[in-house]
Order: sequence, then C-alpha cells, then structure tokens
Amino acid sequence: MRLPALLGHALDLLLPPVCAGCGAPGAACCPGCRDLLMSPSRLPCPSDAPAYALAPYRGVPRKLVLAYKERGRRDLAPVLGGLLAAALPLVIRDVGTTGACCVVPVPSRRAAARTRGGPHMLRLARQCGLHAAELGIRVSVAPALRLASGAKDAVGLDPATRTANLAGRVLPVPAALPPAGTGVVLLDDVVTTGATAVACERALARVAVPVAAVLAMTSPR
Repeated sequence: MRLPALLGHALDLLLPPVCAGCGAPGAACCPGCRDLLMSPSRLPCPSDAPAYALAPYRGVPRKLVLAYKERGRRDLAPVLGGLLAAALPLVIRDVGTTGACCVVPVPSRRAAARTRGGPHMLRLARQCGLHAAELGIRVSVAPALRLASGAKDAVGLDPATRTANLAGRVLPVPAALPPAGTGVVLLDDVVTTGATAVACERALARVAVPVAAVLAMTSPR
C-alpha cells in the first residue's frame, strides 16, 4: 500500500469521517443525506438540451456541494459521482439517447482548480464513469472544454453578467472531444441561471458535438 493511502487510513482511525451534510459520524455522507439527492428532476434552463438536477440547492444538498467544492471534502467525490451515475438512466431514457454515453464536465477557472486540488467537476465525472460501469452503463469521460483566462467567479453575478463573463471564454479541446456518435451529457455542480450550460453547449456545437442533456447536482430553481 502506498504512503498516501496508509496516511489516509491512519487519519480515518484517528479522525473518523463525519457526514458533510448533517455531521453524523461514520461516513463522508450518511444514507439519509444521500437519499436527498436521489430524485433527479427536470429544471428550467435556457440551454437547447434538457436539464436535470439531483436536488434543490438548499439545506443538506447545498452543504454537500459546498463541502466538496469549497471546503476540501474530496472524500465526497465517490459519493457524489455515484449519485450522478445513478441519475444517468433516467436522463438517457428521457432524451432518447441510445448506445454509449459520454459525460463532459463543465470546466473550472485555473485559479479555482488550483485551490480545489484540480478541476472538481472532472474528478466527479471520472467517479460518475466508474460507478456507471458498475451499473452496466457504458460511459466515457471527455474533458472536452476549457475556460480561457479572464473569466471571473460567477458567484453574485446577475444573469446578463454571467453570460457576458463567459462570452468567448468557453473553448473546446480538440484532442479530448467525445467519440463520434455518443450521447453527450454535460455535468455541472449547480445550474443557477443556465449561462454556463449554454456557453458549454455552444462551444461544443462549434465543433459539431451536440449535447443531449445537462445534469447537475443541484439547482436553486
């Protein structure tokens, strides 16, 4: 066993994990909190592709997203990735996608990725792919988008400013595009105004990659 893994096991013994949603000891996310993100629903979004969220962005789901995204709880990645994978059959069925599915994570600003120990949605997309395989769903992961410099943190921006903030800054990565013929599902953590989903959808459309659906962990709407 490698040293980081040994250190991780030692820390688990000394400091047992607590649920990031409710504080219960024993796991990064307890079954009760996990259940709150197991009812994906369609949500209003200006994207051409239908959009879905696992839960409203409030209460426990909001705590889990913030703990993972902003507070260093990377141990939540397998849990949240598994929840996204569990929602894929519903999304795929609703949009009529057949055959293989490809998940494309929404890109992060470089400064944010450095703070979070890497692109947090790419980490979730890979976990989603692993769990989907266990469910018998053929899923590939394509980090097919990047965010150019100049984009600001979207927190606190109104819809028009969010759109302007991303204009021309979401770019395709030609070497990492999804395989031809796969149904593309765009993954995000929070769909607020839908500006990010639209910008990503348009960036992929420019290289002839249609998005079949948008799947987020949460949405305030």
